[in-house]
Amino acid sequence: MEVGFLGLGIMGKAMSMNLLKNGFKVTVWNRTLSKCNELLAHGASVGQTPAEVVKKCKITIAMLSDPAAALSVVFDKDGVLEQICSGKGYIDMSTVDPETSCKISEAITSKGARFLEAPVSGSKQPAETGQLVILAAGEKALYEEAVPVFNVLGKKSFFLGQVGNGAKMKLVVNMIMGSMMNAFSEGLVLAERSGLNPHSLLDVLDLGAIANPMFKGKGPAMLQDNYSPAFPLKHQQKDMRLALALGDENSVSMPIAAAANEAFKKARSMGLGDLDFSAVIETLKVLKH
Repeated sequence: MEVGFLGLGIMGKAMSMNLLKNGFKVTVWNRTLSKCNELLAHGASVGQTPAEVVKKCKITIAMLSDPAAALSVVFDKDGVLEQICSGKGYIDMSTVDPETSCKISEAITSKGARFLEAPVSGSKQPAETGQLVILAAGEKALYEEAVPVFNVLGKKSFFLGQVGNGAKMKLVVNMIMGSMMNAFSEGLVLAERSGLNPHSLLDVLDLGAIANPMFKGKGPAMLQDNYSPAFPLKHQQKDMRLALALGDENSVSMPIAAAANEAFKKARSMGLGDLDFSAVIETLKVLKH
């Protein structure tokens, strides 16, 4: 199967590399075309535009940074809509709001093509090791056709029904994750300031009821001020913003998430947006007297 792949950021590059390693023919495109070079060296073809990729491939996947990028790739000149047609499928794996997903879905299906949204839970390392969790919604037949692709990219895929449900699930998951990261950061700083060894805190947490891979994976690096980006903070803040908007629409009070969003916004104002989202801990350190 020949698969198109649009967007070669931290996630897209790792995912398309996995497809190549597992025998798929892959044609890639990225807004900065030089980012395609490494994939080219591993056997990928390169399309000059999204339209060119879609014309060549039966199924095209997009993994883009935000709603604006996801819409641009579909609707702009030389975009997906210029070549998508009956018999082709478009799978958007970007994290966007449900409205953006529905808008893209309507445009794709109006051309006679099939659409699936399939945002993922997981960041750089799960993307590299094919351990993502895929949250798909939309055309069931396209989901079933894409299962061999999803089996390479992830450890589990869910089909969640109508378009919008995948986006909603991803936003809820990332809202919880962002809120947890802020509580974790406060705990690490509080432990250290009150005279405890924060490494001991990590050991205690790892043996208790709230042990989780995020604390175990991020904690040691955070204590070394190492924020090498697996999931950039600016994207986490975007997801908090979109999750809070979903809360507004559904009249759900979310004071914890709102406070976490403010912390991520502060971190962005401090120039930390391109670092890992765990860098939000730095907002607490500037309060030191």
